[in-house]
Amino acid sequence: MDLESKFSDISKTLKGSAVRELLKYAEQPDVISFGGGMPNPKSFPIENIKEILNNIMDNYGTKALQYGTTEGVTELREQIAKRMKDKFSISTNPSNIIVLNGSQSGLYMVSKVFLNRGDYVISEAPTYVGAISAFNAQMPSWLTVELKEDGMDLNELDAKIKKAINEKKVPKFIYVIPTFQNPAGLTWSVDKRKHLLEIASKYDLIIFEDDPYSEIRFTGDPVMPIKYYDKEDRVIYMGTFSKVLSPGIRLGWVVSNEAITRKIALLKQGVDLCTNVFSQYIALEYLRSGMIDKQIPKIVELYRKKRDLMLKSLEESMPEGVTWTRPNGGMFLWVTVDWGLDTEKLLKKALENKVAYVVGTAFYPDGRGRNSMRLNFTYSRDEDIVEGIGRLGKAIKEEIKNKN
Repeated sequence: MDLESKFSDISKTLKGSAVRELLKYAEQPDVISFGGGMPNPKSFPIENIKEILNNIMDNYGTKALQYGTTEGVTELREQIAKRMKDKFSISTNPSNIIVLNGSQSGLYMVSKVFLNRGDYVISEAPTYVGAISAFNAQMPSWLTVELKEDGMDLNELDAKIKKAINEKKVPKFIYVIPTFQNPAGLTWSVDKRKHLLEIASKYDLIIFEDDPYSEIRFTGDPVMPIKYYDKEDRVIYMGTFSKVLSPGIRLGWVVSNEAITRKIALLKQGVDLCTNVFSQYIALEYLRSGMIDKQIPKIVELYRKKRDLMLKSLEESMPEGVTWTRPNGGMFLWVTVDWGLDTEKLLKKALENKVAYVVGTAFYPDGRGRNSMRLNFTYSRDEDIVEGIGRLGKAIKEEIKNKN
């Protein structure tokens, strides 16, 4: 059978995720992997969930085991709206919230709603590998803008938007992760958040704000999401329970204006009909009971220690010419290697030394980033962080020696 002739154009362009491919190394007991973006199992509120499950069965059993509405359980959307108001002073109507089967589905559906083949989408450079794979399913054209210490280079952004408009191709949206960015760990300044909204207003553009990590802050004062400063309802905001409850329940949510919410809901009916109802009731009780506010400080303390340990280990193990970011929260830091080393080639040497990471090229739609890598500090045991960074430093030193 000639299957190639039967596949769609889009399916022929699909590629495997670099992160998904690396997860197999995490399952090998002798390889220390900093590749996956996995929360630490110690962060999961297992005893709380046991209590919640009994409560669900006693009070909501038939509802929790039934199909639900496409938009999500009403009480959960009300609780999400309440939390956004309490934590970020963002006022939103629960009817403008759609509960997702994980935020990855939100990336896919938002891109499906807006992008035709060849349309421009704007992102930071580097950006989240999952967004690249989700958006690429629509076969867009990318405009990537350099990420600085305090956020996207907005002068470059403005110039690229003008150029696109001159080509009569107005970008469809700007995708950003402004707080503890994945993969770089950097956080946008308040001034840049406001300025981005000014640029979006000037050119009548949509901003797609992905915010998985805001509540996982170790140091510094909280920074409000871009959505907080949005006076024109042009920001699509996406959150997730993966980092503050568990990734296994596969729950996220997206907030947008009425017209966009309606389009996403219509698309979702064809994608998955409704979000896992049982998981929604778990999240509902987790929020309503206040368990979330007791658990998050535990998660923050666990991850702060691991970040500090990785930073200390990098200082002790890396040769001169290797630099890295120092995130105030989140799950990742970004390492840049001078000496003209290619981290894709370096990965082979790293695996020989039984340590893995994600190569920088995975986070650039145009394949840049060959001298960089992303490291996750949340998942590994403390002793494995020390040992793994030591192995990585050894691999880098060996490659530098071979190059010279």
